[in-house]
Amino acid sequence: MASLDKDLAPVLDKDGVRLTVDEALATVTLTNPAKRNAQSPALWRALAEVGRTLPGSVRVVVLRAEGKSFSAGLDRQMFTPEGIEGEPTFVDLARRDDAELDATIAAYQEAFTWWRRSDIVSIAAVQGHAIGAGFQLALACDLRVVADDVQFAMLETSLGIVPDLTGTHPLVSLVGYGRALEICVTGRFVQAEEAVQTGLANLAVPADQLDDAARDLASAVLAPPRDAVIETKALVRGAQERTYDDQRAAERSAQSRRLRDLAGIGE
Repeated sequence: MASLDKDLAPVLDKDGVRLTVDEALATVTLTNPAKRNAQSPALWRALAEVGRTLPGSVRVVVLRAEGKSFSAGLDRQMFTPEGIEGEPTFVDLARRDDAELDATIAAYQEAFTWWRRSDIVSIAAVQGHAIGAGFQLALACDLRVVADDVQFAMLETSLGIVPDLTGTHPLVSLVGYGRALEICVTGRFVQAEEAVQTGLANLAVPADQLDDAARDLASAVLAPPRDAVIETKALVRGAQERTYDDQRAAERSAQSRRLRDLAGIGE
């Protein structure tokens, strides 16, 4: 099966991340299968750069990974005393003052924040292990298609740290507080059947059909007019934070904009 970015010239290809663009569809591929697409600050900087690099024509972004694992989490070298060359070690980070440490973590989080912006729909195609930072990267996307061999786990707590790469908010939104807390503090694995049953994944398919399933979902998202998708995404994203009456009002405002736009009448 051909990958989503086959034969396309990369817009960006660095530090284990490749971006290709085919008109309205962008594909972001993690490209270090030898290390199970382990994550590092360099990879996070590359992912943040992808978000800044996306052409305005892009409506859907598919996130995928080469190899048997989507991402096995943090590069284990980050846990060693010497760390990764050119990057601060955990001890270095701990010695920074509050403002500097906060700014460093915020910079790391930038790799995980842009996937939910209003003008795109992001789809994670996840196979094999999606551990820790890998789980949180999949959670950063709007939608998730998983292979039947997927294994999600949040192992940060078992290492004495917390999930800090933006994963806790979407996890609670998807599966509820009790299950999210249990997943995070026990570090247990969540497999494909449970992921679909709990809403963590939209659908599960055999591993050799994962790219095709992601492509089909991307095509379905691209079918409606872009502005209608943008307005609908904003309505759905904000529904949990709004009261029922506020959501009704938001629907009315969005529909008024759509009707006037379709009629060619400016506000």
